[in-house]
Amino acid sequence: QVQLVESGGGLVQAGGSLRLSCSVSGGTLSNLHMGWFRQAPGKEREFVAGLTRSGLTTYYGDSVKGRFIMSRENTKNMVNLQMESLKPEDTAVYYCATSLRGTTWSPHDWNTYEHWGQGTQVTVAS
Repeated sequence: QVQLVESGGGLVQAGGSLRLSCSVSGGTLSNLHMGWFRQAPGKEREFVAGLTRSGLTTYYGDSVKGRFIMSRENTKNMVNLQMESLKPEDTAVYYCATSLRGTTWSPHDWNTYEHWGQGTQVTVAS
């Protein structure tokens, strides 16, 4: 059973940076497509970033493109989300997710992920 634990959330001023991490157990990154989603109160879950199991291709939501970078550390079985130039509208609970799917995985579609972390709160103050 794949288990995910996010960390690194917190309170930051607008324009600041945060680095989220997602520790993966019960699976290896080379077999897992990975994704980051976020959900703000009263809003739908939003795709933030995705990374193929090969580690070669990343995808980003339009609202974070150019500001966020997703990466992975194979030796630690961990994925990271480096967030720069944070805005108040980035405030949300951020979730890490994994997919064992092959060609049916769609990085932007949360329905194509099987396992989720508990989430970590990111709050950006204006």
